[in-house]
Amino acid sequence: MSLSTPVSRPALRRVTLLGCLLLALSGPALALAATPVQQQQLERALEDHEQGRFLQARAAFERLARAGMPAAHHNLAVMHLNHELPGARIATARRHLEAAAAAGFVTSQVALAEFHESGRHAPIDLPRAMAWYLQAAEAGSVDAQVAIATGHYLGRGVPRDEARALHWYRIAGQGGDVGAQYLLGSMYETGLGTAPDLRLARYWYDLAAQQGDEAASVKRDEVSRRLAAPSL
Repeated sequence: MSLSTPVSRPALRRVTLLGCLLLALSGPALALAATPVQQQQLERALEDHEQGRFLQARAAFERLARAGMPAAHHNLAVMHLNHELPGARIATARRHLEAAAAAGFVTSQVALAEFHESGRHAPIDLPRAMAWYLQAAEAGSVDAQVAIATGHYLGRGVPRDEARALHWYRIAGQGGDVGAQYLLGSMYETGLGTAPDLRLARYWYDLAAQQGDEAASVKRDEVSRRLAAPSL
């Protein structure tokens, strides 16, 4: 699920099964952590899925979902979206994603935003997509922070608001997103959503350049020359 935007944001990925519950749980979701027994059951179900034993995997995920494990809801959604089950249904996938997302499971919040944004499985609903991106962004997802920033940058699904775009790009840039870092350099250079500030522009271009962005390296050097030039 990829969308063309003016920033270098990661393409929206095909939703995949979670490889490790503990890595997927963060922030508010830590309160939903599984017991050791449930973790073992999840690992066995993931192994069943890897080996193509989809019915066994589904049965295990359904038991874990009934016990309140968000990752199990997420994985059931994935199996329905990927048509790995007899009678797979988009509506069932959405219900499982919503259950996990409502429980604070950030992976599912991002997936649900992509579900509404892409138009692959349902009519495009940008306001709903951005609402889920906002929840995930507030929970710390860098991808979601870039997405909500881009929404405000373009006025796509949310009101056009360059200051809000700058806010979320800054948080994503602090999280290491190179596209957000480059955009911040540009916004500070041109005064988009903020007063122009060449020093901050150079700072953000430099961070992006350190990650290998060649265009950012060129812009950093250009801004450095402007800062070094004598004032008229």
